[in-house]
This record gives sequence, C-alpha cells and structure tokens, in this order.
Amino acid sequence: MNPGSGSAAAPPTAAGDAQSTPPSLGALHARVTEWFSDEARDLPWRDPACTPWGIFVSEIMLQQTPVVRVLPVWHDWLQRWPAPADLAAEPSGAAVRHWGRLGYPRRAIRLHAAASAMVADHDGRVPTTHDELLALPGVGAYTAAAVAAFAFGRRETVVDTNIRRVHARLVGGKALPAPALTAAEMKRAVALMPGDARSSVAWNAAVMELGAVVCTARAPRCVACPVLDACAWVAAGRPAPDYVPKGQAWAGTDRQVRGAIVAVLRHAEGDVPRSVLLDAPVDLLRGGSSTVAPTPGPLAALYGLQAPSEQLERALTGLLADGLVEESGGLVRLPG
Repeated sequence: MNPGSGSAAAPPTAAGDAQSTPPSLGALHARVTEWFSDEARDLPWRDPACTPWGIFVSEIMLQQTPVVRVLPVWHDWLQRWPAPADLAAEPSGAAVRHWGRLGYPRRAIRLHAAASAMVADHDGRVPTTHDELLALPGVGAYTAAAVAAFAFGRRETVVDTNIRRVHARLVGGKALPAPALTAAEMKRAVALMPGDARSSVAWNAAVMELGAVVCTARAPRCVACPVLDACAWVAAGRPAPDYVPKGQAWAGTDRQVRGAIVAVLRHAEGDVPRSVLLDAPVDLLRGGSSTVAPTPGPLAALYGLQAPSEQLERALTGLLADGLVEESGGLVRLPG
C-alpha cells in the first residue's frame, strides 16, 4: 500500500465535494481512535488473546451479517475447530451444518477450503501477508487486508461498507458512498491512513466501529460523533443521498429456497431423497420417514414456501453446482 498523508495535512476532498474546515489529519486520527478506545464494543475477536484463526473466521462470518447473529456461531466454531487443521480434518459438510442461519452458506465451504489450504501450504497457520491471504480460496481484497491488519498488525488499507460511509460523509460531504467501491474511494482511503502500522490498525478499527454504531446508514447519531465539527456532510446541511439504496429481497427468492433446502439437510439424520426436497408429501409433514429427521420443522418450512417446482429444481441444481450439497442415486446430503 502507498503511504498515507503526513500528519499535518488536512483530509483530502474530491472535486465537487462539499468542503469543511477539518482538523489536521493527525488530530482527526487521534480523536477517532481515542473515541474507539472509550466506546468500542467488547467483541471476542478484538481480545488480544484471540488467535489469527479466530480473527479470520470472524471476518468471513461478519460479511453481510450482523454481529449479534455471528457471536454464537463464532463461539461454536472456535470451540469445535480452534485451529485450521481441526476444521480441515472434517468434511466440508460439517462446516455447512454448523453454519447455522448465518446465510450465504458458501462462506462455510470457502472457510473449509481456506483451512485446508492453510494446512497444505502454511503449516496449518493463517498466512501473515496480504498477498498470501489473498491467494487463499474465497478470500477477497477486503478480507486479506482486514486479517493482515487486525491479526498481524500490518499497515493495510481496510475498506468495508461502514468505512466507506464514514469517509463519504466526513470527507466527501455525501450522505452515502457510491453503490460500488470506486478507485477514487480507495485513493481517498489510502490518503487518510496514518503512516505507521500501529496507528493504521487502530484507525481502521475505529472508523469501522464509528460507521457501525454512530455513522449508520439510516439513522446516524451525529450528536455522538467525535468528529462532528469536522464532518463535510454536516457542514453541507446533511444533503439527501444521490440514490435510494435497494435492500436485498429475501421472500420468494432462490436464496430463500436454497436456505430452506440446506436447513432440511442440516437437520436430517441421513440422506434425503431428492423427491422429498422437490415435492410436498403430506405424510412427511405428519410423521417424518426413515431417511429424514423425525422433526418436520425444516420440511414444513420448505413446503410452506410453496415454491414452484422449477424454482425448487433450480435451487437444488445451484446448491449442487456450488458444492454445498451432493447427490448420489437420487439421495441428497451435505458434502461428506
């Protein structure tokens, strides 16, 4: 990464952005990181005793998933698989089974694949550099930067949705960042970084937290912001967003159907006939069968969606293609 601006410089502004009169960049760093020291949530992956593996798992689980949902699953995973080798020794289906209801279960498969790569290529350890992390299965630029920074104290520019929103308001004068990460945003994030590794790690964590709990998307708590007087968005009169964010649909989508199918397989005591997943025999709702767990809850939830047959077929085909389930002789199961 390129070095950040010197501590005496003011935060950069993009052409056409609203202007404010901010403190020096060094003062901005100090105010935000001091706020973080006082106000940061007590999260287990922030504990100095947390292993790099624990931090790696948290970063994968927290993608598009609230902390409150991640916490119990994270604890379960770290108890079951305290090191990459422990997870790699299990079939990938075990990762999916214990993913619970976090959503996007492909992340479980990728975590398993990453653990296997750590065992094969890194002596069972989480690699320490951005490039090595980026080479792991399923790891993108954000995750590589975040793990390198938070697990190993490296100076990396970490840019997630919360950080982008703080930068957009504080420096850019915009209510929201662009719908997708731009080169200009990355350049601004690099320029805002402290010059030394330790301060940069604290800055990344602090800005992320500020976006998560104060500078939120829908109801920012500006009165609690440690840099309210320096915010270009506030100085501009809090202009409305340039666009209306579209929430991700859930009800009736293939994602919902896929999740319902995976839930059935997670709770099954054995292989599940393909026909059970694609049809809705009433007797199964009443009493289960020899191949399906006797509690009908997941099956009832799947059938209750009343998804058309072509959607059920499409969802199952997608799960098979993604490696989230496997099929043999008309029987479907989690990967073994």
